[in-house]
Amino acid sequence: MYRLAVFGNPVAHSRSPQIHAMFAAQCGISLDYQRVLVPPGRFLKSASDFLDQGGMGFNITMPFKYDAFQFAQRHSTSARLAEAVNTISVTDDGTIVGDNTDGPGLVRDIRLNLGWTLENQRVLIVGAGGAIRGVIRDLMVCNPAQVHIYNRTRRKAEDIADNVNDARLKSVIKGDLVAGYDLIINGTSAGLQGNSLALPASIITGSTRCYDLSYAKGSTSFLNWCSENGCTALSDGLGMLVEQAAKSFNIWFGESVATGSVIAALRDGAQDTGP
Repeated sequence: MYRLAVFGNPVAHSRSPQIHAMFAAQCGISLDYQRVLVPPGRFLKSASDFLDQGGMGFNITMPFKYDAFQFAQRHSTSARLAEAVNTISVTDDGTIVGDNTDGPGLVRDIRLNLGWTLENQRVLIVGAGGAIRGVIRDLMVCNPAQVHIYNRTRRKAEDIADNVNDARLKSVIKGDLVAGYDLIINGTSAGLQGNSLALPASIITGSTRCYDLSYAKGSTSFLNWCSENGCTALSDGLGMLVEQAAKSFNIWFGESVATGSVIAALRDGAQDTGP
């Protein structure tokens, strides 16, 4: 039986054990996947102990993705660019490898599950926290025409734009927002907390698509706001959660899994939660 886990604090809400159990059932793999609550300041010891006791790898959720980046001895390109790790694996020679599957998971959900295009699109990203840092470079690889990052604290958005250093990507203030973006991605927690982002309705037209990285049972307040202002193409981040997990599963086992049935099963029982 293979031992895997998800490390976080809090972590009781994580759906990762359920997701990976469904993947394992598809592949006929015997799996023990646990939630590990890590006390503050104890990530490195907890991670080392888990691997020393026979764990083959693990996922990482907040607030330990940078700790996992430091823990890894080698990094994938996605992890290195994001400076965050959500998947740890171990090579045959014992090297600890850190990967970040959030960006690929988001892109796959948008392109394949939803059938939305990213190429040549005008994109607005709301928020500039760790979730956005983890996916921004994968989004830019998809060749959008223009990407604006709007954040209440502009300095954080500027830091992301400066780090990526791509002429198509820039931070904006509210007065810079343009009418009718093709795609709006919410990376803040406002979608779950019921807080208003105080955005102008003009950023949405009937052809705008809106995506919330958060997910909930029912619609998030951000997606409700989008719908009220004329958006008809809406999605939360549940598909991204499953797709990033599928990428992790492939890293560990070399198996490609079907995600549609897993998304549907989670949708039936989705709650306010995270990876």
